[in-house]
Amino acid sequence: MYKDVVIINSDTLGRGDEGVGQTLLGTFLRKLLANPNKPDAIIFYNSAVRLLTRQSYFLDVLDGLESSGVELLACGTCVFKVCGQNSLSVGRISNMDEIADVIVAATKVITL
Repeated sequence: MYKDVVIINSDTLGRGDEGVGQTLLGTFLRKLLANPNKPDAIIFYNSAVRLLTRQSYFLDVLDGLESSGVELLACGTCVFKVCGQNSLSVGRISNMDEIADVIVAATKVITL
């Protein structure tokens, strides 16, 4: 069971300038890695699944989060539609059944 869950649904943080959004997301992930209070899981869907691939700017940070015990869950449909194949470098492919179960059972869910 996951107590604290973060949902990332885009490969940028916020709307507007894409470069600023990527910078903000990278800063958030680095701060999360440095914080002793990490979530139990981060769920990635839609274009956010790109963050888990070899082309990600944040692969080292996400690898660090995974190594510190944060489970990285990627929507399988999104991976296949957005990335064209199973090309994750970190995290694991999940499905909407599991994602729904994780969200419903979580004590706290934060969507970025």
